[in-house]
Amino acid sequence: MTLNQARKIVNLCAEQMRSRYQKAVFDEWAIVAIGGSGGTILDYTGPRKADFRENFLEDAGTLRASLLHSKHTIGDFEFSRNGVGSAFESFMVLGDGVYLICNNTVQSMDTISQNPRWLGAQVPFVELSDRVRSDPVVLS
Repeated sequence: MTLNQARKIVNLCAEQMRSRYQKAVFDEWAIVAIGGSGGTILDYTGPRKADFRENFLEDAGTLRASLLHSKHTIGDFEFSRNGVGSAFESFMVLGDGVYLICNNTVQSMDTISQNPRWLGAQVPFVELSDRVRSDPVVLS
């Protein structure tokens, strides 16, 4: 899929998760490209665009090693239970070197998951994962 198509399905996922959770699960969504020479923000929705770019490596927190050095396949995702504030809660592999970063700048994943609505809110996230497995993002 194209970057534009990815933007649309990520936005749809965010809306569906919000609807099922009855408030934003993640208030920060970013599609990033990470390669040998660094990273590029391809799309960002959230409250702190300038800070996101500036603090990316620090905010990756406990997900940093896995995000930057692990061999995940397309559609794989990870969550950090302890990310608070600007520390990322999750990432998903959208394509070769292309990642979706998900963050809640107020609550940790541990707090989010304590809400019983979290179970239903996960469904669109997993559907997004399945979608990119069958049609990964390709940057041209």
